[in-house]
Amino acid sequence: MIRKIVFYKDYFIDFYSKQNENIQEKIEYVLKLVRQTERIPKKFFSHLSSTDGLYEIRIEYQSNIYRIFCFFDEGRLVILINGFQKKTQKTPKKEIELALNLKKDYFNQKKRRYGKI
Repeated sequence: MIRKIVFYKDYFIDFYSKQNENIQEKIEYVLKLVRQTERIPKKFFSHLSSTDGLYEIRIEYQSNIYRIFCFFDEGRLVILINGFQKKTQKTPKKEIELALNLKKDYFNQKKRRYGKI
């Protein structure tokens, strides 16, 4: 295993549990790639431009597009946060803002728990 994936709070689990079995299988396939592939194809994993370390995991199933936001902590630890079904060409600003706030919250909690990061 190249990377370890963890979920921050229940945001990803809430999104995942609302998907049908076929979509869940596709999500699991892409997460396996994230865990085990040294260079993840851009088709499945990409840095979100103009953000500080926010990435999106890209899932396509039939004609539907899904995104799961994540970020790295301590190199090979991938923290999954919110996911959503993408219905427009551009990623909704509301979803990006939520992801950035969750990332900030994660590091603030870590700092409070363990001291200096």
